[in-house]
Amino acid sequence: MRVDLTPPALNIDAEAFEAMVVEELDRLPDEMVKDLENVVFVVEDRPEDGSLDLLGLYDGLALTERGGYGMGELPDRIVLYREPHLAQCATEEELRDEIHTTLVHEIAHYFGIDDEQLHEMGWA
Repeated sequence: MRVDLTPPALNIDAEAFEAMVVEELDRLPDEMVKDLENVVFVVEDRPEDGSLDLLGLYDGLALTERGGYGMGELPDRIVLYREPHLAQCATEEELRDEIHTTLVHEIAHYFGIDDEQLHEMGWA
């Protein structure tokens, strides 16, 4: 396992980062978030492998691949990783833009849009 111990360019604690995620989520268009069902947004410091390469993750089954939710089914998760974001951004403005882009990217996966389509749309 490779663990990068490089200190982030920005020093923003977990609580402040989570507040930024909430603010950016609130800024997304209603058309993008109104149909989200049984999804939770989670902030973690790093991915399980400890790398700084992954900014976010959609952990679930895309709408295009399922019929519906069953009783008692755990929610899908959209995870944003704080330390990789901090490592890639030099300013708070860049950080907010990257959080916004990551949210759009991972929500798109929920709706079944793959990385190739996201790249074509300018969101990858």
